[in-house]
Amino acid sequence: MASADYRITSIEQLRGLVGEPYPIVKHKLLTALDEMAIDFIRHAPFLVLGTADADGNLDVSPKGDAPGFVAVENETTLLVPDRPGNKLIFSLQNILANPQVGMIFMVPGTDETLRVNGTAQLTTDPAVLNRLAARGKTPLLAIRVSVRECFFHCAKAFRRSQLWHHENWPPPVRVSFGKLLAAKMGGNEELARQIDLQCEVDYKDNL
Repeated sequence: MASADYRITSIEQLRGLVGEPYPIVKHKLLTALDEMAIDFIRHAPFLVLGTADADGNLDVSPKGDAPGFVAVENETTLLVPDRPGNKLIFSLQNILANPQVGMIFMVPGTDETLRVNGTAQLTTDPAVLNRLAARGKTPLLAIRVSVRECFFHCAKAFRRSQLWHHENWPPPVRVSFGKLLAAKMGGNEELARQIDLQCEVDYKDNL
């Protein structure tokens, strides 16, 4: 017997299942940053950046630093520093091929998040890089985001997950790049230990 096809393939099907948004919801969709959004960004130490290449292949990258690390140039422009990382530059390459980006800003302990969508370009403008300096170092480049849409997302996902409730946190998950990479390289436990040690040194000295 053939299995039933439960795929949703049209907006009509989707709306029939989910329903229409409440009329009041449309009023939270803004085309520029308002005072509340700007204040939230200035308190946010963390965001996730979504990008796509020319073929629509997606990538999501975390960005973080001290609260306010993203500079608000004006109500429609944000400046995001690109700090040292693994040099895979997936997000940066995607922006060159497809400038459409989406971001979610988070403030620890706050269940609401801020979503910002728009277009991005890369810049090495010295004035911008100096403005985004941290720990005595300027970034090599910055991402200038032109805001097309922004809105606050409700707290339900964070309340369901209890993400900020540390009393409910499980033990930390140990991620060993050493074990992962040594196995791929045909190495042994000593190579894994050396890789993990180097990662810790990099975390300490190369933020």
